[in-house]
Amino acid sequence: MAEDTKRRCYGGPEDALMMRYHDEEWGVPVHDDRALFESLVLDGFQAGLSWKTILQKRQNFRHAFGDFQPEKVAAYGEADRKRLLADPGIVRNRLKIEAAISNAQRFLEVQQEFGTFDRFIWGFTGGKTLCSPRAEAWKDLPTKTAEAEAMSRELGRRGFSFVGPTICYAFMQAVGMVNDHLAWCFRAPKGHQSPP
Repeated sequence: MAEDTKRRCYGGPEDALMMRYHDEEWGVPVHDDRALFESLVLDGFQAGLSWKTILQKRQNFRHAFGDFQPEKVAAYGEADRKRLLADPGIVRNRLKIEAAISNAQRFLEVQQEFGTFDRFIWGFTGGKTLCSPRAEAWKDLPTKTAEAEAMSRELGRRGFSFVGPTICYAFMQAVGMVNDHLAWCFRAPKGHQSPP
């Protein structure tokens, strides 16, 4: 098996889970409503934690939250709340669990109004993937942008929670509304890569 010598922003052969996420998901445009809902919920659960912690629990989250079908989560009642709070496979935070259920209900309202959540959420970037100026290090990347702040305000106005601008920006990075791979990374947008 050939040695993997690709240059990555994060992850690598020594951390297969993060490497797969970096190589195959982070910054790739997502337009499927179920996947968008999953990302929105998981980014809310990440608040105060590392993404690796959430990624390690993602399969457990999918099982616990009905594969992130928003219709199922929106209908969760008291028994489901107790079940989730007792589930050691996920992050057992009462506020975040309540937010996931409430956000599912708001998510369905957005779908009703716009036809799809995808149509609504991608409107914040004009339907395009935004690319930050060439960044050589993580410290050069923003933690929020005007688009993330606008998204946060509108989601908040619609009753979503755990949707501050930093969480919204992490969501935008995760679902490919922004491609923030560093300039020297093999996944950097074409024309943004630094010479080797």
